[in-house]
Amino acid sequence: MEILKLDNIDKYYGDNHALKGISFGVNKGEVVVILGPSGCGKSTTLRCINGLEAIQGGTMEILGTKIDENFKSWREIRQKVGMVFQSYELFNHLNVMQNIILGPLKVQKRTKDDAMDEARFWLEKVGLKDKENAYPRELSGGQKQRIAIVRSLCMNPEIMLFDEVTAALDPEIVREVLDVMLNLAKEGRTMLIVTHEMAFARAVADKVIFMDKGEIVEISTPEEFFVNPKTDRAKKFLNMFEFKK
Repeated sequence: MEILKLDNIDKYYGDNHALKGISFGVNKGEVVVILGPSGCGKSTTLRCINGLEAIQGGTMEILGTKIDENFKSWREIRQKVGMVFQSYELFNHLNVMQNIILGPLKVQKRTKDDAMDEARFWLEKVGLKDKENAYPRELSGGQKQRIAIVRSLCMNPEIMLFDEVTAALDPEIVREVLDVMLNLAKEGRTMLIVTHEMAFARAVADKVIFMDKGEIVEISTPEEFFVNPKTDRAKKFLNMFEFKK
């Protein structure tokens, strides 16, 4: 069952036609990875889905709610669609626990005990149960990103968006974040992931969307895309990740 559907979405930044008639659907429990060169519209697509960018043509349907360019009621949608950013977006003056429970307390009006219990559950699952009183400045990049994922999970989203969450991390700590995401995929969560980690994309995806210059060029299974891409643009993109002596 499709719980997210984009139909002919357009987005402009001035004269730049950033998204050109983007259309695809995501089923409940499906992991969709969006690949493509930098500047092709991958992150813009996620930001439109979460209402951080306004669409300027086409329609979306998110968890049964129809959305067009005049839609304004994003508050309720954002409670159901979590987003994790490349830059963590943690509040430096708050400790880990305070960062995590802020949304559940302020937006969902949950009790502090309830919010803290769930936060501790997820902190243990991502291997950071001893960091609840630490401040962001005391954490590594990988730890900050895992905290950002926990913060999103504690809002109990039905769809999770991940926007190049390992791009700012040192190579040796990328794996600790990807492992958390792999485990979420195994639990059957609905996820849209923008990444340049090709091995991870191949392992985690149920469906691959390849974009270039604001357009969707291919939609296929990871097996088809990585072994036998249909288009020259996709083949050229994948060749960028191969090294020959």
